[in-house]
Amino acid sequence: MIDDLEYNTEREHLIIPEYGRHLQKMINYAKTRETKEERNKVAKAIISVMGNLQPHLRDVPDFQHKLWDQLFIMSNFELDADSPYPTPSEEELKSRPEPLRYPQNHPKYRFYGNNIKTMIDVAVSWEDGELKEALVYTIANHMKKCFLNWNKDTVEDAVIFDHLYELSEGQLNLKDSDEDLTDASSLMRAKSKYGKSNQKKSKKKYSNNRKRY
Repeated sequence: MIDDLEYNTEREHLIIPEYGRHLQKMINYAKTRETKEERNKVAKAIISVMGNLQPHLRDVPDFQHKLWDQLFIMSNFELDADSPYPTPSEEELKSRPEPLRYPQNHPKYRFYGNNIKTMIDVAVSWEDGELKEALVYTIANHMKKCFLNWNKDTVEDAVIFDHLYELSEGQLNLKDSDEDLTDASSLMRAKSKYGKSNQKKSKKKYSNNRKRY
């Protein structure tokens, strides 16, 4: 009896271990059938067993298609049986995905971020009017706020206008505008006020917990 013992290291490698060794043996048995009619019959029976072993796949779209693909994969693509779906190929399974192309953006003024260029391109595509003018000033104020996050000192509106003119390739020009951007102190005050309000709320909540307990 000891001589008949089998160890997993000596057994055949399981391609999809989730289905177990008995199902792998059933697939190997199906490959040995002489007639295609018999192989088709055994293959359909195996698909039925696979569906019972993986009930969570029933909610997956193309449930049967997935099972048939797994059947051919576990047979090392050696099972000659008729499938109701296109038979997968070994080359397709082993093919490597194409490398992802990451955006190689190297903006000149990195403190504005990459999204500011997208916003400027959208503003350029709009027709001239009040909406476009409002959008351009909104972008300029956002650029000023980003500049202040990078440099805590005050920044002149002329600097922002020059950068906007450069990033838009001369299509958005506010250099001759009589309207000023939001004051730098107001932008910084709004940010600090928002932070203090959150801090007060958290302290109040903590003090309530202390009183309660």
